[in-house]
Amino acid sequence: MKKYSFLLFCLLISLVALSQKPVITFDEKSYDFGKVNEEDGKITHVFDFVNKGNSPLVINRAQAQCGCTTPVWTKEPIEPGKKGNISVTYNPQGRPGNFTKSITVYSNAAEEQFVLTIRGEVIPKPSIENNAYPVTMGSLGLKSKVVQMNNVDKGKLQERVLAIQNNSKTALKPSIEGLPPYLTATISPETLNPNQEGKITFNFDSKKCSQWGPITDDIFVVLNGAKKIAEEYRIMIAANVVEDFGKLTLDQKRKSPILEIQEHTINLGTININGTKTANFKANNKGQNNLEIRRIINNNKELSVKARKLSVQSGRSTDIQVSLDTKGLVVGEYKKSFTVQTNDPENSFIILVVGWKVK
Repeated sequence: MKKYSFLLFCLLISLVALSQKPVITFDEKSYDFGKVNEEDGKITHVFDFVNKGNSPLVINRAQAQCGCTTPVWTKEPIEPGKKGNISVTYNPQGRPGNFTKSITVYSNAAEEQFVLTIRGEVIPKPSIENNAYPVTMGSLGLKSKVVQMNNVDKGKLQERVLAIQNNSKTALKPSIEGLPPYLTATISPETLNPNQEGKITFNFDSKKCSQWGPITDDIFVVLNGAKKIAEEYRIMIAANVVEDFGKLTLDQKRKSPILEIQEHTINLGTININGTKTANFKANNKGQNNLEIRRIINNNKELSVKARKLSVQSGRSTDIQVSLDTKGLVVGEYKKSFTVQTNDPENSFIILVVGWKVK
């Protein structure tokens, strides 16, 4: 009888804990754009949701299945009864035909993971010769000024090809300047005859890249040896260096580090203009292997964020220190977030929020 009473007690505790979690409820989880024109450019749909739980809701991350789909979500904690949204943008350029894309959303809700879906049909733009290479750099035509490497698994090589054409009446020899050590560019053929098409093959070697997470690099096209480091000749390379957790064995998963941060939000209180304040998030490793803090992605100029230790042993902890400087801020309330990238398969990206009030 004592055994059954104990089991019933555990069940009740679990139900109480679950009832205290945020509950995310969407108006819709799938949206059909119908027929869209490729020449009209990017399309966006906003998925609205409500937190019907009893505690603040935090969207940790939203991950699209390819680089053509970009999710943007409410970064601040959503209080019970309040609304948030996830805006999903699809780029139809160069992608004629039917499409179905999924976005996996991770949060601290009772249902920790769910999938949103967008679909539609891209009507290709008219086949006009001048539209084949819409970007012009001097006499060189290009398909695009942005090369999306998308997610690059650490240790892997990622390749992308950019189509080019000589739009002049004389031979043209293009080259690339400003390549970082982990990026190579091969132009074929080396010299383009008038109206001849060619390609630039980019290879991103993540073994030679020390950074993790989102990376952008600006490189420049040089024509016939004449260097012009200007916006007109700039190509942007975008990549996201991530860890491939799918290749882990069951034993490796069992021994994986487990990141635990009890409070994902810190309120620094009220601070005077030109004031400063420091606080810490406590990061614990509840797993067996070392927890590695790969990168802290902070785009807030008023916040300085650093981890005291980048490698945390099993059972140990470290502080993620946040320093605020209110110089230049106006009076009002603020909530800012930053992202921490780790080698925890279940928490490879987490969002932490800092709030304060300036008086």
